[in-house]
Amino acid sequence: MGDKKYDVILFGATSFVGQILARYLTDQFGVNGELKWAAAGRSGSKLDAVKDSLGPVARELPLLIADASDDRALADLCQQTRVIVSTVGPYALYGEPMVKACVASGTDYCDLTGEVQWIKRMVSKYEKQAEASGARIVHCCGFDSIPSDLGVYFLQQQAKEKFGESCEHVKMRVKKIRGEFSGGTVASLMNVVKEVKENPELRKELANPYSICPEGHGFKARQDNISSAKYDPDFQSWMAPFVMAAINTRVVHRSNALTGNSYGDSFRYDEAVLTGKGLKGGAGAFSMMGVMAGFMLATTIKPTRWVLERYVVPKPGEGPSPESQKNGFYDIRFYGETASGESIRCKVTGDEDPGYGSTAKMLGQAAVCLAKDIDKVDKKGGFWTPSTAMGDKLIERLTAHSGLAFEVLES
Repeated sequence: MGDKKYDVILFGATSFVGQILARYLTDQFGVNGELKWAAAGRSGSKLDAVKDSLGPVARELPLLIADASDDRALADLCQQTRVIVSTVGPYALYGEPMVKACVASGTDYCDLTGEVQWIKRMVSKYEKQAEASGARIVHCCGFDSIPSDLGVYFLQQQAKEKFGESCEHVKMRVKKIRGEFSGGTVASLMNVVKEVKENPELRKELANPYSICPEGHGFKARQDNISSAKYDPDFQSWMAPFVMAAINTRVVHRSNALTGNSYGDSFRYDEAVLTGKGLKGGAGAFSMMGVMAGFMLATTIKPTRWVLERYVVPKPGEGPSPESQKNGFYDIRFYGETASGESIRCKVTGDEDPGYGSTAKMLGQAAVCLAKDIDKVDKKGGFWTPSTAMGDKLIERLTAHSGLAFEVLES
């Protein structure tokens, strides 16, 4: 791997998140310093504009032209770098050619997808080839699903150290959050709805909590899919469904499977949003549930979906101002219980808008961690999750450079 020209190539540098990530990499590492990186995209003029926006420090930033539909150009990118970090989504529409190129060349790859149906397809089609070529493919390296995946990993490490056993049931609850929906996330969600309408069998697959676990995982525990307003006695708060639970829970279960069922054969995990105590908290939970149900219904009806896409939701490439990103944050709580009845609480916090500023920082450090910290000898090729690919090394980077904190709380 030492003969590679770059450590990281940012593919999709002109996208909204790609531009934020380019700024972050420039601020953190400069250009041609300890991290050798380049920016890639399909438009030379747009790449030039991104480079100009980064200021004089980025004067020597290499720019590479490659379209997501050009297999030869993608293969050329892979030959030049240790890691491809891709912000080109929706991934179900545009992501496969780059995964295919990385797998074929043995190049490591990470992205910020939350599209579980696409991940399933990629694992089914390319896992054996990735294992043979040595490519480490790590999806979900943004707000979907690093806080959840690494949060559970962190809690389980603490539980084993404190009690000598892992937790058989873990709850994740979003206590506080401020941020705007990503245009890319909305586009991905809309695409899932379209795929389900075209292929009704996909609905059954999406309902399977173990959908992206390896074959033969053996998990049979019934998972609590929180789809309505409920009261949670462990948090003494009402709660409502969390829109990201559909991907986060699947990633956490895959992490359990990839580590030899280290969380247990009967491990249970669920996610929700806390809305507070009493009548106000209950009203908030039912209100949030109603809004989510209404939105999902609107996305399934073609005329209302058209109105949403055209006039309501942000479009891919759109997003909040830098000031709004800085004003965003999240505070996520975890509660775990062991089989013997011991309990532990942890939290994960982030200091920027979850869908943009914080996601870009998490994705950037994941790419650098793959390139710099995780030796090919220590972690073989295949489709990994953030915690199983990078674990403690990534937590160290996120806490040192990305505004995240992982803490154990008093019971």
